[in-house]
Amino acid sequence: MPKMAAKKKKLADLKDRLGIKHACAIALLDHPDADERETLEQYLAEYVDINTYREAVDYLRQEQNDPRNQVMCEDCGWTGGMACPECAKGCGCEYECTGWRHVEMRAATGDYDEDDDPNSCQECGADGDPYGECCCYDDDEEQAA
Repeated sequence: MPKMAAKKKKLADLKDRLGIKHACAIALLDHPDADERETLEQYLAEYVDINTYREAVDYLRQEQNDPRNQVMCEDCGWTGGMACPECAKGCGCEYECTGWRHVEMRAATGDYDEDDDPNSCQECGADGDPYGECCCYDDDEEQAA
């Protein structure tokens, strides 16, 4: 009997919190995957146009099947939507690429070091400001011209 009371309490909580019908709350509570259940609850709570369990599941399957959400590298976990168009490897394992995608993703994940300025130069000490530009390769350019 206590299990039934706990289930009824959970159902009532889901219906009140998410504004869904009883049948949707039962389906959500009986969903087999706990991680997916959490995501479905998030969809129902946050998205105005998702009002039923079926709509939430359909949206979840759509997100899972989207190629942009498929993991392209098992080492770094980057997905197809994160791919860098500026380097050969295209994923987060490429640390030498200074492309915008790598800078953006490092900043988002906290793997960004403020001291690593792509415009600075370790050889001559240029710090990346407009008046302290690197001049290490100016001689090479003059010789090529």
